[in-house]
Amino acid sequence: MAASLLNDRDIAFMLYELLDAESLTRRERFREHSKETFEAAMDTARSVAEKYLLPIRQKTDLIRPEFDGKDAHLIPEIKTAMQAVIDAGLASATADFDMGGMQLPSTIACALSTHLTAAGMSTMGYTTLTNANANLIEAHGTAEQIEKWVRPMREGRFTGTMAMTEPGAGSGLADLITKAVRQDDGTYRITGNKVYISGGDHDLTENIVHLVLARVQGAPKGIKGISLFIVPKFLVGDNGEIDARNDVALAGLFHKMGGHAITSTSLSFGEKDGAVGYLVGEENMGLSYMFHMMNEARLFVGTGAAVMALAGYQYSLDYARERPQGRLLAEKDPHSAPVNIIEHSDVKRMLLAQKAYAEGALALCLYGARLHDDEKTAPEAEQREQAHLLLDFLTPIIKTWPSEYGLRANHYAIQVLGGAGYTNEHPVEMFYRENRLNPIHEGTTGIQSMDLLGRKVPRNQFAGYKACIKAITETIIAAKNVAGLEDYADTLEKALKTLDDTTQTVLGASRSMNIDAAFSNSVKYLDVFGHVVVAWMWLKQGLVAQRALDTPLHDSDEAFYRGKIQAMRFFFVSELPEINHWATLVRELDTTNFDMQPEWF
Repeated sequence: MAASLLNDRDIAFMLYELLDAESLTRRERFREHSKETFEAAMDTARSVAEKYLLPIRQKTDLIRPEFDGKDAHLIPEIKTAMQAVIDAGLASATADFDMGGMQLPSTIACALSTHLTAAGMSTMGYTTLTNANANLIEAHGTAEQIEKWVRPMREGRFTGTMAMTEPGAGSGLADLITKAVRQDDGTYRITGNKVYISGGDHDLTENIVHLVLARVQGAPKGIKGISLFIVPKFLVGDNGEIDARNDVALAGLFHKMGGHAITSTSLSFGEKDGAVGYLVGEENMGLSYMFHMMNEARLFVGTGAAVMALAGYQYSLDYARERPQGRLLAEKDPHSAPVNIIEHSDVKRMLLAQKAYAEGALALCLYGARLHDDEKTAPEAEQREQAHLLLDFLTPIIKTWPSEYGLRANHYAIQVLGGAGYTNEHPVEMFYRENRLNPIHEGTTGIQSMDLLGRKVPRNQFAGYKACIKAITETIIAAKNVAGLEDYADTLEKALKTLDDTTQTVLGASRSMNIDAAFSNSVKYLDVFGHVVVAWMWLKQGLVAQRALDTPLHDSDEAFYRGKIQAMRFFFVSELPEINHWATLVRELDTTNFDMQPEWF
């Protein structure tokens, strides 16, 4: 079956009708761009995805990286595909022109990444991690470090990783024990072990730049004693040439359920004399620096999850349109021709659910990218500050909601195909496996929920929370003045009140009772907030669609906008009411989870 990767019409709707990305060309940083250059970049990304990534997608899934006792080796097609991405300028789409980048807005870069991700999500992990690594060093490193490490990463000669997790300290970074010892020449010697390091070893590029969290000898215990170091696989001379192998060894590969194109590694630092490391910024400030990369990675995770949901939706939609099977209940004649399964109500339900989850998630991720552009380039300081505030607040939701509900969309994609969906002759089972890691890495759903409820909501006298409520309220007010959307606006307004009542109750209770008990349903709180935010994204889309429907349209455009309205309706009717039960659990401080004793399991 020749299924399309993604719906280009929907991506254009998100960019130009929902987010007004073309207006970004009026800003100084993007003044050399236009809608035409944006579209050219999108076309290039689609072409590279279809020519280099899509043909090897199944092969990268079936043939995993190999470990020869020293290094990791990938199938050669991955290097060819990655070089095509680099040569097209897509690996450093947002980087400055003078660093070899395309200097595109994050909104456009996020959109063009959808094609590449749909065709090769785990393969593209090498470039997304490298960009985040380079961005961190640019933000916190010295001019010398930027020239020595960032420029080669922007050029595609080096790749980058983040090395945090240890065998005895997963998400609990306060307990990490990797050690750094100062040397007379200003460098450090790093010793320790890191696990689950994506892209930690491969033969794709000349060098790999690890960003490693470690504790300087004598530093305080806990997170206040963590520093950040650049630790390359190969040392680099003052002339920029590759020098001796650093004391960084590949100890082995992990074999994951999905995401097979990118290596998942166990790395040993300092088995001999200690790996040479270069301090980023100041000692004991490493975790704050690493959050620059972690938060960027969280946005990538959410976007990747949304794209996997979209890819599964598009594939199952195309399949349902072409697969004849069964008859409608109203058809009593057994000699009548079977209908395509898209005619069956339950298949429509599963397709609508996928559309609501996937397009709602993508809208949220692209909105986050637009906030990042506003944070960096909006003309007024107040606009930049508000965008930063809102993006920082929404990051746990952008990371988690697409990860959880994108996976649910993939579940439905498999179901639409029936038995065929469970076989690797179709990619939907692979999409599910690729997506399953997203609720785990860069902070599990539980960790994100604690971050939202325990830190992001009350921080700075609820500043981010209030900014989010204000933005949602503005959309509600606008929708109340558009015929056909009044009921949806009222419904979201009630949901917002439920969220606010729940927030005030649980945070109030946490001041007078065991905080672990008060927050034991934090994931349900995150579910409530996530559903309210995605309902907001759908109401924003509904506003654009309804206004378009009030004008003369071609048949294809009318069908597109009516599809948007129907997906919004589905989310408000079938999904948003779920928050009432979740909110009750949080608001009534149910302690069923907290009260369970380990010995009772």
